[in-house]
Amino acid sequence: MPLFDFPLDQLRRYTSDVTPPTDLSEFWDATIGEARAFSLDATFEPVENYLTLIDTFDVTFAGYGGAPVKGWLHLPATREPGARLPVVVQYIGYSGGRGLVNQDTRWAQAGYAHFIMDTRGQGYGGVVGDTPDPHPSAGGVAHAGLMTRGIGSREDYYYRRVYVDAFRAVEAAQSHPAVDPGRVVLAGVSQGGGIVVATAGLAAGRLDGVIAALPDVPFLQDFPRAIDIAPRGPYPEVAQFLARHRDRYPAVLDVLRYFDGVNLARWATAPALYSVAQMDDVCPPSTVFASFNAYGSGGPGAAKEIEVYRFNNHEGGQEHQWIRQLLFLRGILG
Repeated sequence: MPLFDFPLDQLRRYTSDVTPPTDLSEFWDATIGEARAFSLDATFEPVENYLTLIDTFDVTFAGYGGAPVKGWLHLPATREPGARLPVVVQYIGYSGGRGLVNQDTRWAQAGYAHFIMDTRGQGYGGVVGDTPDPHPSAGGVAHAGLMTRGIGSREDYYYRRVYVDAFRAVEAAQSHPAVDPGRVVLAGVSQGGGIVVATAGLAAGRLDGVIAALPDVPFLQDFPRAIDIAPRGPYPEVAQFLARHRDRYPAVLDVLRYFDGVNLARWATAPALYSVAQMDDVCPPSTVFASFNAYGSGGPGAAKEIEVYRFNNHEGGQEHQWIRQLLFLRGILG
């Protein structure tokens, strides 16, 4: 895949034309308030993971609309009794779920508590999931996939539910006695990275304890540009939907402004380490830089860094970025 987006020097300066709706804060305040009206009901059931050095718990908590959301909590088996660990809350890429009980324990191997959130209605590709999406809009007219599910209104749009689930996942992780609620790290790749950006923004002023965000090649950023130029991956679902529903483009873009990571990133205050791949034709680099350049710009600001992988497509930095993240967190946690 050749370099197809702006040159790197232009990418570093690129800002999106996306503007936040005037009632963006009110919309999300009301949405989070509605979610918190339901008891979190977080449960942690110990399960066999066939691993000697990791203890695993099957997690259930109340997400959007009080619907149950699944997850895993992995803890180092060698942790000191009564110790509270920093926790990495991980969100999953598009089509994936929480996976099998021992499929991903790497953050616990590094000494952290590791909370993996299942993604409602996903788990049909990549890794398996266990959480349905019971919302009525799930049966509405949409392109195959999830990007246009409920896109007729901001209230029904699919990612409203996912972002609420992600916010409540942090609260669920913080409720476990082995977790230090004041040291929460958000991590994810692709869709997971986009959810990291959204959750970091939504947490600012609404939820204490988030100390770092690690969005890798994040999806769900700068929707107008992504829909126009991404040749592969989930963004074309929206373009294909609009190819049939030709009169709905302005209305669809208006709904998406409430969920665009560029708008939510502006609120963020936690230090962030992004990654971007210059040959990424799923999440084009300009959309990632639009998010990075907006991150923390709407408030007191936030320390931020971005790692650029010039010759990679959507796989991004993989094991190289993992090392980079470990070092970044050492600098924050000491």
